Amino acid sequence: MSGEHTLKAVRGSFIDVTRTVDNPEEIASALRFIEDGLLLIKQGKVEWFGEWEDGKHQIPDTIRVRDYRGKLIVPGFVDTHIHYPQSEMVGAYGEQLLEWLNKHTFPTERRYEDLEYAREMSAFFIKQLLRNGTTTALVFGTVHPQSVDALFEAASHINMRMIAGKVMMDRNAPDYLLDTAESSYHQSKELIERWHKNGRLLYAITPRFAPTSSPEQMAMAQRLKEEYPDTWVHTHLCENKDEIAWVKSLYPDHDGYLDVYHQYGLTGKNCVFAHCVHLEEKEWDRLSETKSSIAFCPTSNLYLGSGLFNLKKAWQKKVKVGMGTDIGAGTTFNMLQTLNEAYKVLQLQGYRLSHMKRFTWPRSAERNLWALTI
Repeated sequence: MSGEHTLKAVRGSFIDVTRTVDNPEEIASALRFIEDGLLLIKQGKVEWFGEWEDGKHQIPDTIRVRDYRGKLIVPGFVDTHIHYPQSEMVGAYGEQLLEWLNKHTFPTERRYEDLEYAREMSAFFIKQLLRNGTTTALVFGTVHPQSVDALFEAASHINMRMIAGKVMMDRNAPDYLLDTAESSYHQSKELIERWHKNGRLLYAITPRFAPTSSPEQMAMAQRLKEEYPDTWVHTHLCENKDEIAWVKSLYPDHDGYLDVYHQYGLTGKNCVFAHCVHLEEKEWDRLSETKSSIAFCPTSNLYLGSGLFNLKKAWQKKVKVGMGTDIGAGTTFNMLQTLNEAYKVLQLQGYRLSHMKRFTWPRSAERNLWALTI
């Protein structure tokens, strides 16, 4: 194999982060900017990174340098909440959350029972992520296990980091989309065994949200998490006020929405809750105590009229927050545009965001979201 195929040299201006932080005030000191830098990549991995003058002697004469001076090179973005089966329904309008699910989402997700269709849409979905600079995503499939197989197959072909899971949903949805507590456990278990930690793929236990899972199914989700403690948990929380009232009626013995997940062992590190627009004080404290994370989805929250996420509160409570596009209630795959909408959400709450701050989801390096705000 020639050197051209084993080593790539990229020259340009780079910005990255040298360490993770818990306090947003520390972010500026963690930034590293190299105006004239060099990145050497060998067989898909970083071989060397630093100042051009310090590294140029390492480039063999046979290697062509990709010269991007005048442009800014950043790490790939991480989308912390997205529904790949909803890629085709962006812009479905006129409803708030619960009506929107029944009118638009569920009929669309029915199509993913067809493996070939799921494969076609998985390929489209991944292309959309990459063209917008997103190299890692935390993804909802559908209730059909083949929807997850199709997505993981497509991601594995290009060695892309993907965290995904089969939706667990055994009530309060159309019959054609329902599984059972037992079937959701066995199907999820098979997917975990097949895909979790297979290359750069990870599995997320994925109850859609508390209203569509019976107590029996939540117990099965807990069982999965206990059997596979290094899997992720990915679900929704406190997106819409009607949704919160619904949860209280379905789980009257629990102390609020988050308590449903917590009592079933579904909080903690690697547990990501999308939205969290209408949290009670005790829920903020619980998220902080358990080191659970939030996916902030501004375009979706605005589009469905759900409300304004309180990022300032999250920082005060030291709750980790990442950005999510939430396709398809979200209106763009573009993380920079999503950050632009997040900025507006903060402005509407009278909170000004320094240009040096950003939204962070500190984890190991490959799971970070380090995206600058606009």
